[in-house]
Amino acid sequence: MLAIAVSRPQKCAGFTDAIASKLGSYGTTEFFQDVAMTFITEIKTFAALGSGVIGSGWVSRALAHGLDVIAWDPAPGAEAALRKRVANAWGALEKQGLAPGASQDRLRFVATIEECVRDADFIQESAPERLDLKLELHSKISAAAKPNALIGSSTSGLLPSEFYESATHPERCVVGHPFNPVYLLPLVEVVGGKNTAPEAVQAAMKVYESLGMRPLHVRKEVPGFIADRLLEALWREALHLVNDGVATTGEIDDAIRFGAGLRWSFMGTFLTYTLAGGDAGMRHFMAQFGPALQLPWTYLPAPELTDKLIDDVVDGTTDQLGTHSISALERYRDDCLLAVLEAVKTTKEKHGMAFSE
Repeated sequence: MLAIAVSRPQKCAGFTDAIASKLGSYGTTEFFQDVAMTFITEIKTFAALGSGVIGSGWVSRALAHGLDVIAWDPAPGAEAALRKRVANAWGALEKQGLAPGASQDRLRFVATIEECVRDADFIQESAPERLDLKLELHSKISAAAKPNALIGSSTSGLLPSEFYESATHPERCVVGHPFNPVYLLPLVEVVGGKNTAPEAVQAAMKVYESLGMRPLHVRKEVPGFIADRLLEALWREALHLVNDGVATTGEIDDAIRFGAGLRWSFMGTFLTYTLAGGDAGMRHFMAQFGPALQLPWTYLPAPELTDKLIDDVVDGTTDQLGTHSISALERYRDDCLLAVLEAVKTTKEKHGMAFSE
């Protein structure tokens, strides 16, 4: 980035025509603001801080798109665990299609935050959901990063205005909340904080799109954003059903995967209910089924996580796992997701619709 201090807009020897033209139409303050808003969107090196399930998913996605990836995680054995997770995901990524030059060998693991972010064009933090930890991390990350490198956080519900409070250049800091497995699911919720520049949100969305994702701009900074607000409501109800002895964990999952879940994968909730209203659409649906919202079918507060409830949930999911390992089921899940995504894409093309619609 070029920074030039002048007392007033003028053309002079040594300036390029482009810079002189820029200074000819802006004052000095405006010029510096314009430069500051030029965020990096052409990404060659991707930094990932945190290498758990979500962090390793980001690493896998970035590698699959032909980027160099620098990773950092202070946990003992983190590098070996990360490389194992990437290797487990690579088969699905090969089926999906790798970018030219994509290779697991382009992953480099480093010992410090500074090494991780210093040369990065884009930075994604995926640390545990603790406000104090994220505050400390982003103070260090932003101080060591390029001033125009965008910084994203994978937080699933913490507010960016809070954990970016001590960041250097907070105008370039956003939330980029993905969904597991990050290397396959396209959705990423993009949220700005009180100090985030609107240009940074748009620039981050451009970067995420370049990684094959479907960015969704969350208009207001609210806890849980959009998707997790919905998922938490479903999760609370599922726990109540187990706690009250209504259903096992397997029966609840069956109710989703053989019912509403199939429609959700390609149509979502509102459009599904619009069709349920017949030719009159959503207005008829609301008139017919709206009163049912007042019926005491659901519980808003979550049930107490007693030892018995935890045991019931663990025992139920253990039965569901059967003899399959977690890694084996992850590969099964990935193949299912690839099939669903391809089926939706093909069917939309058949009906003249874009995949992102």
